[in-house]
Amino acid sequence: MTDTFLADIVAGLTRIPKTLPSMYFYNKAGSKLFQTIMQLPEYYLTKSEYEILDTQSAAIYDDFNPQNTFEIVEFGAGDGSKTKLLLQEFLKKTNDFVYSPIDISKSALKGLVKSYEEAIPTLNMNPINNDYFSALDSLRDNNTTKLVLFMGSNIGNFKDEGEVDFLKKMRANISEGDHALIGFDLKKDPQIIRDAYNDNSGVTREFNLNLLRRINEELGANFDISSFSHYPTYNPITGDATSYLISMKDQQVSIGDRVFEFKYAEPIFMEISKKYSEDNIAELAERTGFEIVNNYFDCKHYFVDSLWRAQ
Repeated sequence: MTDTFLADIVAGLTRIPKTLPSMYFYNKAGSKLFQTIMQLPEYYLTKSEYEILDTQSAAIYDDFNPQNTFEIVEFGAGDGSKTKLLLQEFLKKTNDFVYSPIDISKSALKGLVKSYEEAIPTLNMNPINNDYFSALDSLRDNNTTKLVLFMGSNIGNFKDEGEVDFLKKMRANISEGDHALIGFDLKKDPQIIRDAYNDNSGVTREFNLNLLRRINEELGANFDISSFSHYPTYNPITGDATSYLISMKDQQVSIGDRVFEFKYAEPIFMEISKKYSEDNIAELAERTGFEIVNNYFDCKHYFVDSLWRAQ
């Protein structure tokens, strides 16, 4: 892991503009910070999707309509607090399925398994510690009917239409008639979106800066955390909510024998969280080999879980 981590960080910091891979946000401290973010008053995403799954999971099961043994595969399962609502509703109908949560964070996956063993002891689980694209290949390993979960607006974290490549690969690794349930954050008042990524208490800022701390701790780097500031922005035309860390002075950062130069006001691209319209979602499904079965909205229409069928 350390060699891969180092290679990815070095590759990002040698790019123009510099970037750091958001997949490394979620060490133990990062996962804890994100749990705090999900409880913030400004962060509507988790609350909106929780409402959907709390009130519409029975409808999702009926629309999925499994006829035999099936597998629920979840990418980026996190702490599983929302998915638990869906699984509990499904277990009211049948226990003839396996739940396979996939997460790159070992600590998050371990916490998820422990939580589910206590809360849903009848659930048959097959946890997988892996990244999204590597895990996609494993979908072909058995022939059971599948429901692939990709919730929490994770679909919006891909750059440069990477979500199209991801969904096409997902489609290539499942069968016609299999389903996917995908969470999309919808376009809305730009201020609501900006506030969600720039909370008054500064937790999101600490979440981003924590990646620099992790690089210091695990790779022996010497980032001066106090000399970087958190800068989020939102483009209402493209729907791109992006986060940067800005160097507040000319400085050098060492990682092993490598030295990276930062100019004053130079940005490090950290993360994108794309927002979608209903038309965007319909176009994305069509481009990647799916058809929309149904869309499930929260009461404010801030968020949608969209059920797709592989064509």
